[in-house]
This record gives sequence, structure tokens and C-alpha cells, in this order.
Amino acid sequence: MKRLRYSALGATLVATALLATACGNGGNDAGSTAGAGGESVNIGITQIVSHPSLDAAREGFKKALSENGYTEGGNVTYDEQNAQGDQATATSIAGKFNTDQKDLVLAIATPTAQAAAQAITSSPIMITAVTDPVAAGLVDSLEAPGGNVTGTSDLNPVEEQLGLLKELVPDAKSVGIVYSSGEVNSQVQVDLAKEAAKKLGLELREATVSNSGEVQQAAQSLDVDAFYVPTDNNVVSSLASLIGVAESKKIPVIASDAASVEGGALATEGINYEDLGYQTGLMAVKVLKGDEPASMPIETASELEVVVNKGAAERMGVEIPKAVLDSADRVID
Repeated sequence: MKRLRYSALGATLVATALLATACGNGGNDAGSTAGAGGESVNIGITQIVSHPSLDAAREGFKKALSENGYTEGGNVTYDEQNAQGDQATATSIAGKFNTDQKDLVLAIATPTAQAAAQAITSSPIMITAVTDPVAAGLVDSLEAPGGNVTGTSDLNPVEEQLGLLKELVPDAKSVGIVYSSGEVNSQVQVDLAKEAAKKLGLELREATVSNSGEVQQAAQSLDVDAFYVPTDNNVVSSLASLIGVAESKKIPVIASDAASVEGGALATEGINYEDLGYQTGLMAVKVLKGDEPASMPIETASELEVVVNKGAAERMGVEIPKAVLDSADRVID
């Protein structure tokens, strides 16, 4: 059974928001009524990089629109762009979307959301897979975004995920985390991991990267009992290299999302990104029919799922306790 999301999530985001200096975005509802009468709409999708979680969020978004009367090849056209991990490219894509005056823009992940918010004033922007929209300077507050940006946050239950690590490997004393020094969303998760690690009696050891090509070397540099992978775009897009290091060291990898477990990590208690994208798509339908992003609160996933990978456990030298297997929502053989 999927678990209701832990009640501290909203409070965590609000607390983080109070520490951040947010910049509002000028409101503009151009195109917000497009599609209400059946006319064609043009939606731009900008994604920072390809990896299973972000791809799933994109497809979930499109599924929600399709199920609500916006059919691709019919009354909706998608202009899908991928920055391939390059911020300059993300900025260029956002500028082109602004020039084109899209009816709506979907920005997937924090770096592309920041680029879109800075460049686009003529279209509503939906965001998804963004950890902390306030700290990223995208909205005034979670309850009242205040500009032309709204959507969903993927802030992870970091403490629960590290708690799952302790269930799987009770003797673990140290956990390594590789993350991008330039991603706001990653720093938010690292700060949460530091707090959680203290509570759980774990020593957190860090290594930073500036691109996906550095992930393997960073992982190799850490002498730890386990790895924790946040929703960091560079790291997740190069997850196979980190998992290779973990398997060679016979230590587990705890992930932040189900797609990473499907990709070879040991386990997670995390978000289903297709569901999160679908939730964002339902919000987009409301915007296309006239709702104002400025007054639409940022939403979070209401359910989490525990997923474990038995094959990964064998390769990493971990025996999964029966209690964890019995409580898992999905077990991958």
C-alpha cells in the first residue's frame, strides 16, 4: 500500500522558504484561456537533461492533458526541448519560448525552471521536479506564488529515506552523498540529509561535481558504508557510474525515486514522478481554462512508495530484511 506523504513536508518547505530570498515574477496570463473553447494550444516543454525520473514527469504531464481533452495531433502541439545539462542552452530555449509566446510552458527541474522564470513573461509557466521553488527564486511563497509560475515540488522525505537505509543496513555508520555544487535543489537536500544523519547516528560525507562526467570519480573518492542519491540531475543522469562504484565496494545505494531503483539502486521511499507530472498536468488544465498561476498554491505528491530491488541487493552484498520486503509497495527481481 502506498504511504500517505509525511505530514512534515509542508512545514519543511515553509521553513526552507523562510530562509531563502525569493524573487517574484511579473504576472501575465497570456494564453490562459486558450483551449477553453476547443481552439488549438501550443505548449513548450523545457527539460534540463534526460533521465528516467524527468522523462516520467514529462509523460505524466502529457497524459493528464490528453485525458482532459488536449490531444496531441489534435488541439495541442508540444514543442519539446532538452538542454542536455547545459544551463546556457536552457536559457536559450526559454528565450525562444518567450519570443514564440507559447500558450503555456512546462519547465522540468530547477535549472530549467529558473531559466524559464527569468525569460518568460508572456506565458504561464508550470514547474515540476523542483525541490524548493521559494529557495530557487521562482515564487513568492508556496501558498501564493504571486507571478506567472506555479506547479509541483518534488521535495523528498530525506529522513525517511535515510531511515530506510538503517533498516536495510543497521550497522552502517557513514553515508556518502554526491551532488552538484551549482544546483539549488541539491543543496536543499544535502542540508536536510545532514540533519537527518545526525538523528540517525550517521556520518555524512560529501563530494561535489559540476557535471555528470565527474560522478564516478566523486563516488570513488568517498570511503563510506552506503550512498544516498538525492534528486540531483547530474548525478541521476549518470547513476550507472555511481552504482558501478557501489557494487565494486559491496555497499548499498539508497535513491530518492523509484525510477532510480529500477535503474539499479537498492531501495527508496519516494515519489512516483509520472504521478507528479500528471498532477502538474491537471494544474495546467486549470490554467489553460482561465485560472491564475499567481493564486494557485505549489502542490506536492500526496503519496510515497517503497520500492526495493532484489537484484541490486545481491550485487551490493545486502540481505533485505523480511520486514522491508513485506512492507514494500513494489519488489523488483
